[in-house]
Amino acid sequence: MPGYAGGTTKNPTYANVCTGTTGHAEVVRIEYDPAQISYNDLLTVFFATHDPTTLNRQGPDTGTEYRSIILYTTDDQRREAEAFISRLNNSDPKARPIVTEVCPLTTFYEAEHYHREYYRNNSSAPYCQVVIDPKLAKLHSRFNALLKSSI
Repeated sequence: MPGYAGGTTKNPTYANVCTGTTGHAEVVRIEYDPAQISYNDLLTVFFATHDPTTLNRQGPDTGTEYRSIILYTTDDQRREAEAFISRLNNSDPKARPIVTEVCPLTTFYEAEHYHREYYRNNSSAPYCQVVIDPKLAKLHSRFNALLKSSI
């Protein structure tokens, strides 16, 4: 479920979050069954499908609302995410360091319906074709075995 979390403004809207004053990031809540997919697999996909080394930026989108963030709900998730980041940082000492925040999830706010359906309703828009389509192609190419057939 797309939404907003990690900030202080209650019941933010997309317009509020885009101002960069709410403290929230645009996030996706993922509910999963560990018998079907591991948390490690989710972390692998997460880190492979965005740039976790750019502060407050994802592609052409800039601002704190676009920061790389993992919001955990258990101490095990926190420990696993921190260990994953440590392994990435230690895998290539010359690489840029991971700037992904690891923070507890306090409150998640679902995105408005129009925002949740943005890609479906605007897939021919230039932003979708230039930014989203390549990410989806990469996801399907590298992680097809992890995807449900309905995606």
